[in-house]
Amino acid sequence: MSAVTLTPRPLYEEVAEQLRQRIFRRELEPGCWIDELKIAEEFGISRTPLREALKVLAAEGLVTMKVRRGAYVTEMSDKDLRDVYHLLSLLESDAAGVVATHMGPEERAQLQALHAELEASTQDRDRFFAVNERFHLLLLELADNRWRSQMVADLRKVMKLNRHNSLLKQGRIDDSLREHRAIMAALEAGDVASATQAMRQHFAQGLEAAA
Repeated sequence: MSAVTLTPRPLYEEVAEQLRQRIFRRELEPGCWIDELKIAEEFGISRTPLREALKVLAAEGLVTMKVRRGAYVTEMSDKDLRDVYHLLSLLESDAAGVVATHMGPEERAQLQALHAELEASTQDRDRFFAVNERFHLLLLELADNRWRSQMVADLRKVMKLNRHNSLLKQGRIDDSLREHRAIMAALEAGDVASATQAMRQHFAQGLEAAA
């Protein structure tokens, strides 16, 4: 049997990831115009892979294409924010309920370890945000529904356009931690209704702080 040749990641995907991270780091601010000539020159590429990369980011909702004006980093309206939080609340509260029904010792230990890391991250907003996201993504992984996970991954990319805004509110990190404690307590008790409700409350409070 001949050896299998692995195809490297297409150039446009590498470019898309570079731009995606710049958007998340606020190097490209919401509403700003993306200068294709400047970026193509900076990356040392033609505009063809750059335009393919922008199509990927547009499909994710991170970039908005405007006729005869080019590409802009998407700006989140209040309605956009409410809609994203609403869907995330539905999907992730359902996942929490699923995990509460069948969480075993190994899954419990994984979630407890991440929760402990979250408890230790309250003095570092960036770290708290990152650990918080890892906790939510682990919960989705344990709930084991790839379609739900994919939808949440896409929605969370868009939510990052509003990144940290909710955590900037005075006391929000402490409130978020208390909400996570309630989620963990419900998961550990195997209480489906409480786990579902605690996750919904977490998103409701997050939206209130982000708005």
